[in-house]
Amino acid sequence: MPHPLTFPFAPRLDAFLRRTGVAACAALALSLSLIASSASAEEEPAWRHAAALTGEPRYSEGFKHFDYVNPDAPKGGRVRLAASTGFDSLNPILSRGNPAPGLGLMYDSLLEPSLDEADINADYGMLAEALRYPQDYAWAEYRLDPRARWHDGEPVTTDDVIWSFNRLIEVNPSQGFYYRHVKSLEKVGERTVRFTFDAPGNRELPKIVGQLPVLPKHWWEGTDASGAKRDIARGTLEPPLGSGPYRIRSVDPGRNIVYERVDDYWAKDHPVRVGSYNFDVVRYDIFLDSAVELEAFKGDQYDFRDEPSANVWSKAYDFPAVREGHVVLEEFPSRAVGRMQAYVPNLRRKKFQDPRVREALNYAYDFETTNAVVSAGLHKRIGSYFAGTELASSGLPTGKELEILETVRDEVPPEVFTKPYENPVGGSPQNVRENLRQAVRLFREAGYKLDGGRMVDEKTGEQLSIEFIYYDRSAERGLLPYTKNLENIGVKTVLRLIDVPQYINRVQNRDFDVATLVWAQSLSPGNEQRDFWGSDAADRPQSKNYAGIKNPAVDKLIERVIFAKDREELVAATHALDRVLLWNHYVVPQFYSDVDRTARWDRFAHPAKLPEFTHGFPSIWWWDAEKAARIGDKG
Repeated sequence: MPHPLTFPFAPRLDAFLRRTGVAACAALALSLSLIASSASAEEEPAWRHAAALTGEPRYSEGFKHFDYVNPDAPKGGRVRLAASTGFDSLNPILSRGNPAPGLGLMYDSLLEPSLDEADINADYGMLAEALRYPQDYAWAEYRLDPRARWHDGEPVTTDDVIWSFNRLIEVNPSQGFYYRHVKSLEKVGERTVRFTFDAPGNRELPKIVGQLPVLPKHWWEGTDASGAKRDIARGTLEPPLGSGPYRIRSVDPGRNIVYERVDDYWAKDHPVRVGSYNFDVVRYDIFLDSAVELEAFKGDQYDFRDEPSANVWSKAYDFPAVREGHVVLEEFPSRAVGRMQAYVPNLRRKKFQDPRVREALNYAYDFETTNAVVSAGLHKRIGSYFAGTELASSGLPTGKELEILETVRDEVPPEVFTKPYENPVGGSPQNVRENLRQAVRLFREAGYKLDGGRMVDEKTGEQLSIEFIYYDRSAERGLLPYTKNLENIGVKTVLRLIDVPQYINRVQNRDFDVATLVWAQSLSPGNEQRDFWGSDAADRPQSKNYAGIKNPAVDKLIERVIFAKDREELVAATHALDRVLLWNHYVVPQFYSDVDRTARWDRFAHPAKLPEFTHGFPSIWWWDAEKAARIGDKG
């Protein structure tokens, strides 16, 4: 999960609109004129300052600031962050190339989410001072804040919004797919734009378009210092114009990028921004090797680290700065994001199309031993595509979930209704041997046999061979015991270490047997599920349907998620979708953690009460000059 200050500049999939329009008008009157008046009122929904996916936003109109910030937080100092991939462009919307980290700091969107309402996904007006939509969600309007300005002082206009949308879907095929339900976009007032959708009833669409990246049309259609015309369809290393709390101070392509706070930022006193974005300088340094990145942190070359490796966390953080209290180690609960991290077979390849083959691959994975030896027992096995959240299915389906599953009963594995999903359990030689016997049985049922210690296709005699691609050598700690188990039952395995750009290219072009991939899930899933698992996304190179799933039952359940009428139905439909995905054995689930493990040089302070769903670093933290003086300021 990215830092709040490093979110990709694209629509956030974890914040969509799921509440009804304004209440109906007054009670039915006998007079025809009163009836007409009531109908007219229903056609003109009220403007609102915020909207939530389910329920009501926590903060009412006119609120001063979010509860979790310190409104008196001092401005100043700097924060140094690390990024693990290089960059070759400052264009925030292209699908190709590697955009610089932190570009989201430069821009405001129409709506902005709070950090303490992830369960209902509440968004508040930012570039748009208000929004409205009818009860059937057939369209949505946004009224721009007249104070909104680009960094050059020019106002943010409806032309900027319309131009940004049209160019985004033109140059980024993935976003074109994501926004395909927008039938038209037009200016309907001096400061108002209307998005009209292709069909009513999709509760998420108003909030999806509320996260539209808005860029300055006049700047992108202008010329650079050399007189060359700019082109939004091409990469660029010219610092672009923004509207947000930061601008680029300096850039060294592939090495670092530095942002500086905008003193005359138009929204510095906006209730959504009070107490946030407190650092004068935000710097990102690039480290292409994870071991080098860790050593750089120990050497005080950057300030804050989210430690993704349980093994590293348990073994590598006993160094002098920790013992002296200069580095603080702290775990924060991780409640806002579910996830599926897995070894993902490419279903586009014939050898993985039989679900029994994929299930056999799961039986060969000994999570328990790997977790104990490699991860100090700190990880939990993933047993859901929404692991760590209330959206994870469990037990047998009942109630509303069962009712939804009945609509696809003839299209899903019968176990969906009769057996709770459970991963095989290893952890002992006896369990591993039994699991491998089950794997061999499944391979035989799928048309393979053991021949001289080789697992071969009964018809062709060809040995089953699987290439695992990965980009971080540390992944070998888990891959080696896994592939050894596969080799023990006759499956030939190849480990292919490649660099990050090649890894991304091969995954996007579906040129892999098995890759380790992650799907992050919000607490309010919706339209993005089509991109994750939908049949229409399976053959789109840049979709997140990495596995290549094409399943009519899954497609139907995705629609039930998207068109859920309330939170109860949303949870039930998500449970149903989760259960069907699991029982089709599309992936070999790996592991997750329900805490964020962090290390930081002790130069910072934060509000007394952090938001429920995130530690909020660095967006709501601030530079503590006294602490910095105690341990030394290496800025």
